[in-house]
Amino acid sequence: MKTLRDILYNVSIIAVHGDAGIPVNALAIDSRNIGNQDAFIAVKGVHADGHQYIEKAVSLGAAAIICESLPEVMHDQVTYVQVKDSAAASGIMAGNFFDNPSHQLKLVGVTGTNGKTTIATLLFRLYSKLGYHCGLLSTVQNQIGDTVIPSTHTTPDPISLNALLAKMVEDGCLYAFMEVSSHAIHQQRIAGLRFAGGLFSNITHDHLDYHKTFDEYIRVKKSFFDNLPTSAFALTNLDDKRGNVMLQNTKARKATYSLHTLADFKGKILENNLTGLIMMIDDTEVHFRLIGEFNAYNLLAVYGAARLLGEDKATVLQALSDIQGAEGRFDYFISDKDQIIAIVDYAHTPDALKNVLATIQNLRKGNEQLITVVGCGGDRDTAKRPIMADVAVENSDRVILTSDNPRSEDPTAIIAEMEKGVPVHLKKRCISIVDRKEAIKTALTLAGKNDIILVAGKGHEKYQEIHGVKHPFDDKQVLHDMMTMLEK
Repeated sequence: MKTLRDILYNVSIIAVHGDAGIPVNALAIDSRNIGNQDAFIAVKGVHADGHQYIEKAVSLGAAAIICESLPEVMHDQVTYVQVKDSAAASGIMAGNFFDNPSHQLKLVGVTGTNGKTTIATLLFRLYSKLGYHCGLLSTVQNQIGDTVIPSTHTTPDPISLNALLAKMVEDGCLYAFMEVSSHAIHQQRIAGLRFAGGLFSNITHDHLDYHKTFDEYIRVKKSFFDNLPTSAFALTNLDDKRGNVMLQNTKARKATYSLHTLADFKGKILENNLTGLIMMIDDTEVHFRLIGEFNAYNLLAVYGAARLLGEDKATVLQALSDIQGAEGRFDYFISDKDQIIAIVDYAHTPDALKNVLATIQNLRKGNEQLITVVGCGGDRDTAKRPIMADVAVENSDRVILTSDNPRSEDPTAIIAEMEKGVPVHLKKRCISIVDRKEAIKTALTLAGKNDIILVAGKGHEKYQEIHGVKHPFDDKQVLHDMMTMLEK
């Protein structure tokens, strides 16, 4: 059993009241998880301040309290440690408690607005195909080899994260690939982790409900690269106008990828259709199963990262050519009778939606009608709602505005905010149906032979959150079931 002193190594400490040599059973940032002889870390969160639960933690058996502000009442049998930043301390302490698993494997982080899940998943699948035992931490799922662990957050809390990484090390993983969200960076959930590399995909309008300004959102993303060690690589998308910004202050080895300009890893799209992409990558022509320009960038990022990690060019390209993308990312199937193409995609930002719609436009062969079903989540960035609707109607023949995950908000109010973005001359293209299932059914009813339906926003999610309750809902399953029923 580790002592509190062991676990506090490298933490910025202001004062210690009590015995730092006491043994510690476990760490917790949620007072409800406290057991006897545990250490409670009081973190100031978005919705709650852990300092309010210090006394509760003590009553449940906490032997140590780590906090930024010492409580008025301190118990003799408890050790109190005042630290500069509880959130940062939680990450460093979690690393120490689990023997710093990120130091024992090669951990690669992927950040950006769009593409994180696909890039991390492709890296995991590529390295698994190359014969390595790997771990994955993503929005869709966490995975240790073939074992799937359900995912609740894009990036887990520091204790859960280090526990997962420790399981990967224990299971013999040599690599781990993880999405690194802006929330996780800002909330210090990755504090104390050692990264072997970092990738930047792109940055567009998102999460301004949390970060308040776009400049702050950029600053937070950039801080991930600022903190990479000299032993790591930093790989950026040169075609994003803020790609170079990410590398400005990094100590890591810098590298770039691009489809449109000179870069360390250069790609070019030769063909893009429903059978996949044909690309030229560093003077080698390769056929991939994935579709669309956005996936061309994802593939190029994965290729660049693998090369920077020391893998052979030909081996990487051959393995990548046979790999499929992440669930809910341009997932499509075609109906038997009318050959209607139904596509499910996680696109929930204006830029992601625009990219998916542009990809579909490139796949159109004639006069097929494109019908888009889209909504916006509740309790999230409200500024993007009218923009999402505008992007949808500008790039589709018909649009059905509907519910996404309304959460605590009124779905009709969310849709009303989206409707404000629909240009007057395009209002005839757009209808609003609050019930998502009914909206999907209507899209299928409107579709004729060879038409294309896009259901955007939820992708891999298997639920719809309404008033705090998660109801079973799977866009792909609903589409498939209704399509089968209508074709009978």
